[in-house]
Amino acid sequence: MNIRERIEKNEELYLCKFAAKSSQTKGRLKPEEKDDIRTDYMRDRDRVIHSKSFRRLKHKTQVFFSPLGDHYRTRMTHTLEVSQVARTIAVALSLNETLTEAISLAHDLGHTPFGHAGEAVLNKKTNGKFKHWFQSLRVVDVLEKDGQGLNLTYEVRDGIVKHSKGRGDILLDKKNSANTLEGQIVRIADIIAYVNHDIDDAQRAKIIDKIPNRLSNVLGDTHSKRITTMVKSVIKQTKESNYEQILIESDILECLNELRDFLFENVYMSGAIQSEISKSSKVISDLFDYFLEHIDLIPQYGSTKEESVADYISGMTDRYAMDLYYKIFIPKSWAIT
Repeated sequence: MNIRERIEKNEELYLCKFAAKSSQTKGRLKPEEKDDIRTDYMRDRDRVIHSKSFRRLKHKTQVFFSPLGDHYRTRMTHTLEVSQVARTIAVALSLNETLTEAISLAHDLGHTPFGHAGEAVLNKKTNGKFKHWFQSLRVVDVLEKDGQGLNLTYEVRDGIVKHSKGRGDILLDKKNSANTLEGQIVRIADIIAYVNHDIDDAQRAKIIDKIPNRLSNVLGDTHSKRITTMVKSVIKQTKESNYEQILIESDILECLNELRDFLFENVYMSGAIQSEISKSSKVISDLFDYFLEHIDLIPQYGSTKEESVADYISGMTDRYAMDLYYKIFIPKSWAIT
């Protein structure tokens, strides 16, 4: 018995019957030989961490564009916070922590520069065909490794494409949810992480002072207390449902929805954020039009020119997009040499 087989045997012994076991994966798009040391989900996690797309997350917007302060979240730190919340829930429920981590780390690989503002522009430019969760799947299936993709397992890919919610329902019916409980964990861990860290960042930016008293009375009056309340609620309700799906208590869900609405109204749609959205949207729009006219300058992995341009721009970091915009559209100062 090699190391991988021992780990798989331990999963069978110690994970609950509802967990996705590594040895029972539905496999990869392209079959591969098994590793002697790592399970398939361990390999997926490692491939994501070592990918270029993952490294670029450190310079992509979460809410505040290219923040100068060291403590504002980026897409990278958001991803790490999602992973930590999700892993805590997975361990408490005796589900597969490694699968949960792999999905968490990959869930936002397709996000654009300037966050959802960049996504909105690319969606418009491609006639409604660009969504960051589908782009994240496209990154791991096609774009990484110069068009080879990462060849991840079905379970990780399923969790990636079903993680997002926007302002839609936080909980989905079983038909539309991820096919693993681990994938469902990432969906709710995503919102638990972002509503809490966005409150923290908005307070740091002095956009809001505090959240409504009704919400803080139920959820807690600190970042840590709110996360603890939500995580415990997910664990409790999921267990009480006998793992029918990943759930959260109704009163906490109601507060979570109210908290998200509060952030949309007071932070994401605030004048401070909206004024920067118009500027960043122009950067993305102009770059898109430029590369559509100069398509030979970029890699072409898409079935259309528009898809290839969207692929190229969505992979940019904030600062790369701004530097490129300056280089293409801003006249250089003349100097005699």
